[in-house]
Parts: sequence; structure tokens; C-alpha cells
Amino acid sequence: MLRLAAQTLRHRTGGFLATFVALAAGVAVLMTCALLVESGWRHQGDPHRYGAAVAVVADRDLTVDGPTVLGETEHTTVLLPERGSVPGKVAGDLADVPGVDRAVGDRRLVVTTTAAPGLPTTGHGWSSTALAPYRLVSGRPPRSDGEIAVDARLAGPTRLGPGATTEVITGGVSRTYEVSGVVGTDGTASGRAALFFTDAHAAALDPHPGRYDAVGVLTAPDADRDAVLAEVRRIADAAGATAYTGHDRGIAAEPESAAARSLALGAGAAFAGYAAAIVGFVVAGTVGLSVRHRRRDLALLRAVAATPGQVRSMLLAEVGLLGLLAGAVGVPAGLLATRQVRDALVSRGFLPDDFTVRGGVLSAAAVVVTVAVVALFSAWIAALRVTRIRPTEALGEAAVEPATGGRARLVCGLACVAGAFSLTVLTGATDGQTALGAAMGMLYLFVLGVALLAPWINQGAARLLGPVLRTVWGDSGYLAAANLRANARGAVAVLTALVLSVGLGGTVWFLQDNLERQTVAQSREGVLAQYALTSGTGLPTSAAAEARRVPGVAAATGVRRTSVVVPDRLEPQTVPAQGIDPLGADRTLDLRVRSGSLDALREGTVAVSTARADAAGWRLGDKARLWLGDGTPVTLRVVALYERGWGFGDVTLHRRTLDGHTVTGLDDRVLIRTTPDSGAEGALAELARRYPGGQVTDTARLTGELAEDVAVSGWLNKMLVTVLVGYAVLAAANTLVMGALARTRELSLLRLVGVTRGQAKRMVHAEQAGLLGVALLIGAAIAAVTLTTIVRAVTGATVPHVPATGWTALLGGTTALALLATVVPVTHILRTAPVEGMGVRE
Repeated sequence: MLRLAAQTLRHRTGGFLATFVALAAGVAVLMTCALLVESGWRHQGDPHRYGAAVAVVADRDLTVDGPTVLGETEHTTVLLPERGSVPGKVAGDLADVPGVDRAVGDRRLVVTTTAAPGLPTTGHGWSSTALAPYRLVSGRPPRSDGEIAVDARLAGPTRLGPGATTEVITGGVSRTYEVSGVVGTDGTASGRAALFFTDAHAAALDPHPGRYDAVGVLTAPDADRDAVLAEVRRIADAAGATAYTGHDRGIAAEPESAAARSLALGAGAAFAGYAAAIVGFVVAGTVGLSVRHRRRDLALLRAVAATPGQVRSMLLAEVGLLGLLAGAVGVPAGLLATRQVRDALVSRGFLPDDFTVRGGVLSAAAVVVTVAVVALFSAWIAALRVTRIRPTEALGEAAVEPATGGRARLVCGLACVAGAFSLTVLTGATDGQTALGAAMGMLYLFVLGVALLAPWINQGAARLLGPVLRTVWGDSGYLAAANLRANARGAVAVLTALVLSVGLGGTVWFLQDNLERQTVAQSREGVLAQYALTSGTGLPTSAAAEARRVPGVAAATGVRRTSVVVPDRLEPQTVPAQGIDPLGADRTLDLRVRSGSLDALREGTVAVSTARADAAGWRLGDKARLWLGDGTPVTLRVVALYERGWGFGDVTLHRRTLDGHTVTGLDDRVLIRTTPDSGAEGALAELARRYPGGQVTDTARLTGELAEDVAVSGWLNKMLVTVLVGYAVLAAANTLVMGALARTRELSLLRLVGVTRGQAKRMVHAEQAGLLGVALLIGAAIAAVTLTTIVRAVTGATVPHVPATGWTALLGGTTALALLATVVPVTHILRTAPVEGMGVRE
């Protein structure tokens, strides 16, 4: 059978090309997703910063207890958005462990040098140089608060050497330092440049007094490494931290690596889930249609004594060989695509520069096996109809294919549609990621239901459209309606691919547009201040008080952006939050408070968006338990519920609640409202010059910048939908070409009995108009139901925003490609003489 399958592939190249394209494209798409996941899994950051330490104790994530299922408590780990710290006493406890030579606390300060403002740099205490270890290249260590040492990456491009001076901005203040020395390492380090203060000065500058960013453990030469690590892990667990060893030290050294790893794993896995479902639909439909188009050949094999097992073995061998060829093409294409995606993610700031595409063997094996299994299963299902009939009935069965499916298919299809409608209730009752997940499940259940019910849908649509087709296209329309009824099962793959492309594109793409529109609209409408004082390096808490003292300023509100971890029905969620100084906030911000008041916002209290309160089950006056960005648990009383969570974050805290719990401890901006005709612009500009990089901007510009930020974050989802919809549309066009080429004998026979070339062409046009109309109508209906439900659940808007240009591009592009995929091959077929066409194999 394997030899026969190879010969069949060689002599029927055109017939198998469509299946090969679907398989190869599916492998390429899934390979990209899988390789992104594998690269994220292998990404550990650069441990060079802690190269001399056998272990590093740090707090980079938070583990939250979830619901208890069957006596087992589920745990969810989330990445800390503000990078946690460990108590200073941990360093002393670790130093007392037998076999530990030194336990060095490392402070990681956010700094900017005027000598190299574009070079990412962190500040540390001098004692942490032992963790790399760094060695003096020139000069000496810093000995006073006015001295620093710099590493070679900072000294090289700036020509900073011993005796030179430079300004360093940290904590919102610019100070001048003298360079006392230059340090380097034996290896090649990546990541951020470093500069070093005295330990005392670094402690004074640290916004987390009494705590370290991490503690590195150095062991004595004769120490029992295993015993030391066991005790280090015990101490770390007691402190609520983690002991990182080996390559995992890179995550402790570069917290951005943990975020990049989480993004790559999360995005790749989510994309892979969507892609796998679509590839499954497409491959199953394409392979099944390919087998049905060969039913006359297969029936002939049965008539000449081929057993059902032999026919099935031949079909499985053919698909298996195609799967191997598709893997040989799709895997390299996926590797190339992953590198392009990686570059795009790095250029837009989603991933750091040192993130590399790694691995590939595991991803390739998993993807090729997955696609091959789907294709083989689809071929086996499609072959059952042909191989189960008796040889004497084979040719008759091949001549007239059943119009619809069996009872099991009908029941399963109706169950999927019913399940999709039931998920609309779940989507409407939840919000955030839960609602989004329910909506995507609803979308795929709708599409699966359409795929199962497609024969009945096609046949019913053909009967309803019959009068319309006859009216518009005359006799050609009559033939088109008859063909649509007779070929109801043959058009299943086309209908499914078109419905999937329109439904998925209309849901995911326009959902992102709605989220961006809602975010920008809420921000624009909720900012009452005319001006904003900003600085790229952050503003001290005193900036708001200074602004209030400017003549003509009616109110000034400091705003500190952060993220917090809040409980949800299924698992904790990381949500955007803000800390504000509530003094005069009612004149600079309008969060559209529905109950309570921001005037009651104090330490120990919180204001929450209505959507987040519903998700967490909080009511006005309740005690809300959540975790600040550095993992600190707090229990706060809810004093206000507001609607504009998309524009300002789901959680609003008093600014003092965040003191010591953010990386910089600084405000992002100060919103300023002036009295009419106050003429305060000049005084505000003078105030801005007191702060490094400070400037006063119109708040309308802030909204514009927010729109750009939201568009960048939405790019990831739009890239997903573009690839997946493109694959679905390509599959639909691929299937249409395959179906058109398989009609050579049919069109030739019609021409032999008197149908003109023009009539045949109009008949095909009428068929495609009917099929496309049904597919676009169903796809648009599914997108409308899904999009309306999710937008209402997530944003509260009753009617989703759907740009006319977007719908035109989606529907018009799908229609144009589908028509092109039919018109071109049919035109080619009609140029063949009818007598010659009758001799062409199916």
C-alpha cells in the first residue's frame, strides 16, 4: 500500500496539492506558536550578574491559593509586576548557615546617567560587586556619597574614567558624582549597565528601606553544597521568597527576563490553542473533501476486489507521506516566521533584546505529529463511507453522494449550537479574561456547530435561494440551485473555512478596536485637568504640593501607575491600578463614581471599578483582600465604586498605600487644573525645570500618547487574528480551487448536452454567490453575537463599535479571494474541449 500511495501521489500531483498546502501552512503556523513557547521556556536571562553566587534569594512571583477541588487546593503563580524584595534580616540568616562564606545583599536602583541617557542602567551598592564578581580595571572603589564606580559597558561609550564627573538621576533628583573607578568582569555580560555607590549611600537612595532586591550566597571552598542549598531554600521559604540556582539565577538578576518568559509562554500557548483549533478545522475539511473527490477511483478499487482495509491503508499512507512532506516545508517556514515575530516583539518592547529563538526539535516533533494525527484521523473518517459499502454498489455510490449526514452528526451539531448559546450567559455574567475565554469558546462552538450542520444548512439555503438565483441568473441559476442541493456535503469545508475566517476576524479584531476605543474615550472624558507635569525619570511626591502653590492652580493630583493582584472567580488576575493624592482629585479626575466617594480615600481604603468589584464579589463597605505590585498582601475597605476602569485602572489607592511598594517610589505625572485666565503657564514651566526631564504638557496630548500605547499593546492580538484569519481564508480559497478543478467532467458533460460556455460560467458564479452569501451571513451573525456579548461584559457598552472600513475589508477581501479562487480555475476548465474534459480523471 505504501508503494501504491507513493505512485498515486506522483501521478496525481494536482489533486494532492491542495491537501499539501493546507498541511504545510498548518505546520508553519503551529511551529511558530510552539517555538515561541519553547523559546520562552528555555529563556532564563543572563545569570552573569550573580555568576559567583551558588544561590540567589529573591522574590519575583506570588503564589496564591485557589479553590479546593476534590480535597486538593489549587495554586496559581503570578509574576510580580513591581518586583518584590526580601527583608534585610535574610542576609544575616543566610550568613549564619554553615558553609556560607558571605551573604551579600544587592540593591537594584533605577538610575539614569546624563552621559548615556539611552543606555539602560541600574545602581547598586559596592559590596554587590562580589556577586559577579566584578574586578577593578582602573581607579578605586567609591568611598564617599559623592563617588561612584562604573562598569565597562557604561565607561566605554561615555569615556567615563577615574576623576571624571557625571550627573546621575535617581529618585527624581539629579546629583553630580565623581567616578572613582571602572570595573569589569572576566566574562561577557549582557543586559543593563551598572554603576556602584557606597553601600550606605545606596541604602539611603533605596525606596525600600530595610530590604534588599536580592541576596546572593557565596560559599566557602570546602562547603557541602547540597547541605547549604537545602538550608538556603528553607530560609527563603520562611521569608516568602525563592532560592534561585544555576541558570535560574538569571531571572533573579534580570526580572525583565521573567516577564519576557511569561509573555512568550502565555502568548505562544494562547496562540497555539486558537491555531490548533483552526488548523484542525481546515485540515479535517480539506483532507475529507480530497477523499470524497476521489470516490470514483476508490469505488473502482473496491469493485476490482480491493478490501476495505487495503483502501484505508492506501489513503492513510498517502496522507502520511503528505504530512512528512508538509513537515519538511512547514518546519523551516515556521522557524523563519518565529524569528520575524521575535524581531517584531523586540522592536515594540514586548521582549528584551537578549531574547533569542531557541530549540526547535521538540516543537517540530510535536507539531508534525499533531498535524499528521489530525490528517490521518480525517482521512480515516472520510474513507469509512467508501470502504463500508459492497463492491457491487461501489460505483453507484460514487455517482450519487448522500446530500446530508447521519443522525449522530445532526445531534452533535445541534448540541454545539446549544452549548454556544449557553456560553453567552456565562460571558455576560463574568468579565476580564474569564469572559474573553468564554467568548472564544462560544465562537468555536458556533463554528463547530456550523461545520457539523453544514449539509443541512447548504441544502436549506439552496432551496430558499433557488427562486432568487433563477430570477437573477435564469436557467444558469436553476442549475446552480440544483448543484447546491446535490453538493451540500461537498461544500462543508468551504462553508466552515469562510464562516471561521469571518467569525474569528469579526470578533477578535473588532474586540481589540473596542477595547482601545473604550480606554481612550474614558481617559479623555475622565481627565478634568488642563495640564500635566511629567518626567521620563519620575517625579517625587513633593511635586504635587509644589504645583498647588503655583498662583492660579486650583488643584493638583499626583498619579502613580502600578499593577496589583486581585482575586477572581477562577484564578487571581493582575490588573492595572493607580495611586493618587485625593486632595482636590474631584477637580482633576472624573472616574464616574457610582457609589461612595473618592473623598473617603485614605490609607487602608480602596476604590474599585464596578467591573472588577463584580468579578471579585466586592460591595461598597466590604473588606477587599488583594496584593500590591511587590506581593505585599493588604486588606482594604472599599469606599467607592467607579465605571471608568479601562481609562484609569481597575483599582485606585491612596498614594501613601503604595509607598515602599513600587520599584521607583515616584509619581508618573501630576494633573494640574488652573483657574480661568490664570496665566499660570509660565510658572508651571518654571516648576517643570526643577525636575530632571520635567515638562508641562496639555492633557489632550496624554490621551494621544495613551492611544499609541494601547495600539501597541493591541498589536499582539491583531497579529494573531491576521495570521489565523489569513490561514482560514487561504484554506477556503484552497478548497474552492480543489473543488473547481474536480468539476472538469461535470462541466464538460453539461457542455456536451447543450449548455454554452457562458451559461456554465454564470452557473458557477450563481453557485458561489449563494455559497458566499450564506457563509458571510452566518459568519457575520456569529461575530455579531460573540462581539456584542463580550463587549457588553468587558466594557459595559451595549452596542460594539464596528468601523465600516474594517467590515468592508474583511468581507470584501474574503469575497474577492473566494471568487478569484473559483473563477480562475473554472475559466481554465471551460477552455478545455468537452470531449477531452470527459476523459479527465476526477
